[in-house]
Amino acid sequence: MRHLPISFDLRSKTVVVAGGGETALAKLRLLSKTDARVFVFADHPIPAVMQMISDFGTTLLRRQPGAADLTGVALVYAASGNAHDDTAVAELARAEQVLCNVADNLEASDFIIPAIVDRDPVTVAISTSGTAPVLARQIKADLEGRLDPQLGTLARIAGEFRGAAARLPRGLLRRQFWGRFFADAGRKALQKGGEAKAREALAELALEFEERTPKACFVHLVGAGPGDPDLLTMKARKLLHEADVVVYDRLVSDEVLELARREARLVAVGKVPGGPSWRQEDINARLVAEARTGNQVVRLKSGDPGIYGRLDEEMNALDLAGIGYAIVPGITAAVAAAAAAKVSLTRRGRNSALRFLTGQDLGGFAEQDWRGLGQPDACAAIYMGGRAAQFIQGRLLMVGADPATPMSVVENASRADQTIVSTTLGSLTADMAAGDIIGPAILFLGIAPWNAKDEAPSQVASVAATGGIR
Repeated sequence: MRHLPISFDLRSKTVVVAGGGETALAKLRLLSKTDARVFVFADHPIPAVMQMISDFGTTLLRRQPGAADLTGVALVYAASGNAHDDTAVAELARAEQVLCNVADNLEASDFIIPAIVDRDPVTVAISTSGTAPVLARQIKADLEGRLDPQLGTLARIAGEFRGAAARLPRGLLRRQFWGRFFADAGRKALQKGGEAKAREALAELALEFEERTPKACFVHLVGAGPGDPDLLTMKARKLLHEADVVVYDRLVSDEVLELARREARLVAVGKVPGGPSWRQEDINARLVAEARTGNQVVRLKSGDPGIYGRLDEEMNALDLAGIGYAIVPGITAAVAAAAAAKVSLTRRGRNSALRFLTGQDLGGFAEQDWRGLGQPDACAAIYMGGRAAQFIQGRLLMVGADPATPMSVVENASRADQTIVSTTLGSLTADMAAGDIIGPAILFLGIAPWNAKDEAPSQVASVAATGGIR
């Protein structure tokens, strides 16, 4: 992010606009909505600028600004439309260490002004960092149609009431109170009887919520999916928006964490293979401690909580502590990896069963029914298979598995750095090394991407005739 969006308090601040044409007029229209003291420097301002100066009590000086004019100034707009004059003003501003916006010159500007949806005191700023102003205007037009024109009035009334609302306990109950006022009670009252009615509705709502008791300690054990935030469930998104504390695993993506409420506290409890890690009992204790403070806790687990997520241990800890919990499923890594590799996990004529296995357990590499897995019709999705690939390959070849057995490897399924390798059991480790597979990976045993050219002629004809595999 090159430009950080901020809201700058201009009360009793001085702003200089150097220019008197159409470019300067656009800046003055925006500044007229603020409480800033505005000085316009222009030799020959156009009539519309003169009208703005007259309407808003702006000071006009019919000359170019000098260094002394910028002492104590908060912001400068170089907006004459003349590149030479604007550059000179920008140089003066920098010499005086004053932030300057140079019209139509992104590289020379210290700050930029976004497109603004104005529902004072609510403002929505839209910026493309100067790269696509037409897009910013399109987004603004869309938001203008979506946001209630009375939103600013509701916000102002809410601001008057914040002291009284402080009687409500912090956390979910207070958020529900304000959510109800803005989304329903306040809006309806304002439409029905104006500001006085909206204030009455707010006071009545506060009395109703004061009689409620805060929700009992509770933890949501939520599946974060494989990493792509678009693959989160709607319920997971809602809970992230409501959470006071998010306790998350190492493999939960930054994009998913971005969906958490800004005020939420994020607690990383990752386990790094061969590196520093949280002990499971410490994670359990942290969940219990966070919930007992009255926080709404989301325990965010990569993939699905019930698939190699140590879910039983955390449920047991919460049960023993008398803390309620609910499980919110997520898309598990094997399903996401299969979709990414365009493979079918089950298929008539190939496999009637699919095993979910782990390449590693608490004791290191995990032992499995290798003889059963070495059979020609065996299919499996192997989690945590990256580090264990050589071990798995060796065990299967030792029991007589066919080296030509198809295998697929998906690293970082659904993420931007996803890598897919289609290989065989005999070439597994060599092809993984060639593909530089070092991150979290799912191995598919006995499964390769479907390709119509590899099918028997009768099957391909059936597919063509029916429009799909049956």
